[in-house]
Amino acid sequence: MKRDSMAPYRNFGVVGGGAWGTALAQLLAAGGAPVRLWAREADVVAAINADHRNPLFLPGAALAPSLTATADLADLAACDALLVVVPVPFLRAVLADLPAGDAPLIFCSKGMEAGSFAFPIDIARDLCPARPHAVLSGPTFAHEVAAGLPTAITLAAADAATADAIARAIAQPHFRPYVSTDVIGAEIGGAVKNILAIACGIVDGAGLGLNARAALISRGFAEMTRFGLARGAQAETLAGLAGLGDLVLTCTSSNSRNFALGQGLGRGEAAATLMADRRTVAEGAFSAPVVAAAARADGIDMPITDAVARLVAGETRVAEAVQALLSRPLRPEGR
Repeated sequence: MKRDSMAPYRNFGVVGGGAWGTALAQLLAAGGAPVRLWAREADVVAAINADHRNPLFLPGAALAPSLTATADLADLAACDALLVVVPVPFLRAVLADLPAGDAPLIFCSKGMEAGSFAFPIDIARDLCPARPHAVLSGPTFAHEVAAGLPTAITLAAADAATADAIARAIAQPHFRPYVSTDVIGAEIGGAVKNILAIACGIVDGAGLGLNARAALISRGFAEMTRFGLARGAQAETLAGLAGLGDLVLTCTSSNSRNFALGQGLGRGEAAATLMADRRTVAEGAFSAPVVAAAARADGIDMPITDAVARLVAGETRVAEAVQALLSRPLRPEGR
């Protein structure tokens, strides 16, 4: 039976048992509402169901008894809204295995798909066209959300009524969603800020100083804005929580997996070694070469993004990348 699109969402499922997926599931379950979380890892499912914890991805967080886990996507069929927290490289395969239904999909991962240059919501329109789609993005560390610390975030959907209904359903006294209809802006802000967080981590790890980091954040935001506006994003979205807000958070703290990856690169460690730990997924490492390729295809100048892509691929060294950026021709700041 097709549900009433204006009815409140009460029965949530979360697709993805990493740190962010677990934190979102805990956010929704903290008030006692039933939440079903799908995880690929059997040890994660067992730990959540037996001990109400996820020691692999979110150690230290006590999870609500109303949060249960499963390794079978079919167990999410009865949910009336699904938060999808799967890394973009694996998203298409997971969506293809979702049980049929018309529950909205709320995408919480950040990045672009290699080859297609598709964002998560584009992949959903291809594979799940009958479902409503939304994007949740903004300045969030998983452990703080799970602990109930104050957080504000963007909830974007092309249909304003859908965005408003989902926002009201997930809002908590300490978790405040701001509604937007600019889906592409929310997607681009989340994807590009992860790349820039790696760049800022490199600056920190290489000991290049706070002046360099401040300059990189500013010039990185200019790159994000150029790329976003060229693809139809709204400037206010890029300057809001899903863009600048998230950029500031992840570019200034080693709690960011992307910033931490950059720190390692700045110290001279190999990207493959830094990314070998299955407990951490630095989405910017996957996004950097894709966004760089998309920018080149569209004729958009994104030198910081391109430098990060080459550093992650091992094609250049930090000193060479820094010298290339500093030796670029002088230009007006607005360009």
